[in-house]
Amino acid sequence: MNSETSLIMVFISLAIVNNLVLIKFLGICPYLGVSRRVDMAFGMGCAVTFVMTISGTVTWLVNNLVLQKIGMGYLKYIAFIMVIASMVQLVEMYVRKFFPSLYESFGIFLPLITTNCAILGTCLFIDLWEFTFLQAVVASFGGGLGFTLVICMMGGIREHLEWADVPRALKGAGITLITAGIMTLAFMGFSGMI
Repeated sequence: MNSETSLIMVFISLAIVNNLVLIKFLGICPYLGVSRRVDMAFGMGCAVTFVMTISGTVTWLVNNLVLQKIGMGYLKYIAFIMVIASMVQLVEMYVRKFFPSLYESFGIFLPLITTNCAILGTCLFIDLWEFTFLQAVVASFGGGLGFTLVICMMGGIREHLEWADVPRALKGAGITLITAGIMTLAFMGFSGMI
């Protein structure tokens, strides 16, 4: 398999087939918490995509060019968390300065990107699957776009559900979790493609 095909497969795998939210069940907190409206969901998806892409790239460099070379691979978890926290601080400062209304609407969820297990999971999957540098960049970006895709889909569905005739017992969290389950089943249909 040539390198372009390999990169396309890695991208599709992380974005759709092995979607971090719906297949790996990582990043559920912002997925359910920030997906009430499409605009908020898209903003969160962009922030997560940026942090995930930069974090996946930098953690690959730190792990493969520093920690493994000096025999301190056991420190990768600490290094990964420090890199992710640094990237989230950059995003938070940027959003606060240039998009104050979006910053206010995110509330606590923007700093919680630091603890978003989808980002740490991506960094760990990159290490586990022994990706090359280019594959790590593509996987990180694909994982972020997959997160953005599903959170925006959920945001659109939830906007429509506000006007739907939902039984009173299922309004709110109940119908949201049922919808998330149905979306998961739909994405599981892609399993085995790659």
